[in-house]
Amino acid sequence: MTHILEAGLDIMEHNNPHSLPKIKGYNIINGQLKLSTSGETFSSVNPAILTDILGEFPLSNKADVREAIKAARDAFDGWSATPAPTRGQIIGNMGRLLMEHKEELVRLQAREIGKTLKECGGEIQEAIDTCLFFQSEGRRLYGQTVNSELPDKELFTYRRPLGVCGIINACNFPSAVPFWKMIPAIICGNTCVWKSPQDSPLLSFALARIMHQAGLPDGVINLIHGKGSGAGQHLVDAVDDGLINKISFTGSTSVGKAIGEVCGRNLVSCSLELGGKNPLVVMPSADIDNAVEGAYWGGFGTAGQRCTSLGNLILHQDIYDEFMDKFMQKVVETRIGDSLHNKDVLYGSMLSEKYAIDFLSSISKIDSEGAKKEWGDGRITVDSIPKNFVGNPEEGVYMWPHVYTGVTEEMDCFHEEVFGPAVTVVKADDFEHALHLANASPYGLSSAIYTNDRLEAYRFKTGIRAGMTGINNSTSGAEAHLPFGGVKGSGNGTRESGIWVIESYSYWHAVNDELSGKLQLAQMDVDEIEMVEAEVDYSSLA
Repeated sequence: MTHILEAGLDIMEHNNPHSLPKIKGYNIINGQLKLSTSGETFSSVNPAILTDILGEFPLSNKADVREAIKAARDAFDGWSATPAPTRGQIIGNMGRLLMEHKEELVRLQAREIGKTLKECGGEIQEAIDTCLFFQSEGRRLYGQTVNSELPDKELFTYRRPLGVCGIINACNFPSAVPFWKMIPAIICGNTCVWKSPQDSPLLSFALARIMHQAGLPDGVINLIHGKGSGAGQHLVDAVDDGLINKISFTGSTSVGKAIGEVCGRNLVSCSLELGGKNPLVVMPSADIDNAVEGAYWGGFGTAGQRCTSLGNLILHQDIYDEFMDKFMQKVVETRIGDSLHNKDVLYGSMLSEKYAIDFLSSISKIDSEGAKKEWGDGRITVDSIPKNFVGNPEEGVYMWPHVYTGVTEEMDCFHEEVFGPAVTVVKADDFEHALHLANASPYGLSSAIYTNDRLEAYRFKTGIRAGMTGINNSTSGAEAHLPFGGVKGSGNGTRESGIWVIESYSYWHAVNDELSGKLQLAQMDVDEIEMVEAEVDYSSLA
């Protein structure tokens, strides 16, 4: 088998659908390019141009997954013994290579999942920022020296790696999120088996090649392709066999709960970043124009395919009409199309035809509940084209932006995540009612409030049950040094990004170093200090 660095595949140059043949993709196991042992494959398809096949990739089975796990387990001792600053230097190399190849990676990502070039650029930059942040953490994986209660004894604490981490991420953020997961994992000394998203295997292949080019030893990160119900499930099943020490998953709440059950019964750590029905509240004191911009971007950026996308738009009754007039003006004018061929589009295609089918099912359910559809007509076709759509709708999978009003807390659409360009609008009587509505869904990922009343802002950020809150800002947006994650149905309390994520990929090791040459027992051999009455004549101080 060919080593990944010897493959000679200029995969990042393949960004013109009409100039180059499709790529033959591989798993990367112990640094070697591997096909599936069954010989089965699947294709990566450009959702903006369905006739554009980017590549063919292994449909990995249990044997392939187990081979990748073995490679990660074999590499663990050597990698965990590598000094953390050296691990950090390799991660820094990754960041610099990402910078060198940023433009090609941005175009590759836009082609493979249909996101706009601008958004893909921001996401690759997030991966770069993550590398540069954690490079320095290699010199700051601090433990502590702790004073003992006994003489001639030293106490220490150290961070230790967990072992082999199974990494499963969604395709809506196919570069930032795997770096959020794997970079802190490997800086702590863990090794990884990464199951790429089924809809972005070529980008994952390119990123894995960059990791190896940066100097990553073979077996530290192993890439397998395939379905979530196939390779992904086999990776989770390995927890039951004692082969995986950590699962990090980004995806739906239902799948996250199933993974949590497997990890829980095996006492294995898991990080679960799941769905959201993110509320955005607008109060009368808000800058309405600014709030409209935030709601518009939160609802329709990435075609609404973010876990942090705006779900419930909660408007105070006093500004409801003014806000909706301005908001709908922007919605009607939304420019949609393939950003590789058209400038200034707000969003592009759905991530794949599967996501399109699921979205259409969700809005059909909203229609049946009696919410009023203010705008939207499902999939964009030659017979149903919004005003500012650019391109040929028959080439790809594009959706109208959708807005529903008259939504109440009793409706399912108030509580259920709709993964696509759809916003449900709810009217609030006052601040207390708005805060209640913001907390009423089963999710708790992101949230936002637009207000210029500082007391309202304070009461919202202290009263909301969410992992993240924007004040006069949208529900979406993250930075590499800020913790990312949710509560309730949005996750299990673990966090991505920043120094906080280190807790998810390491455990504390306490060391008791006895220097006295004899057995000393804490709490039992400690000299008791008796209290004595101070011989001071306080009367002279009167």
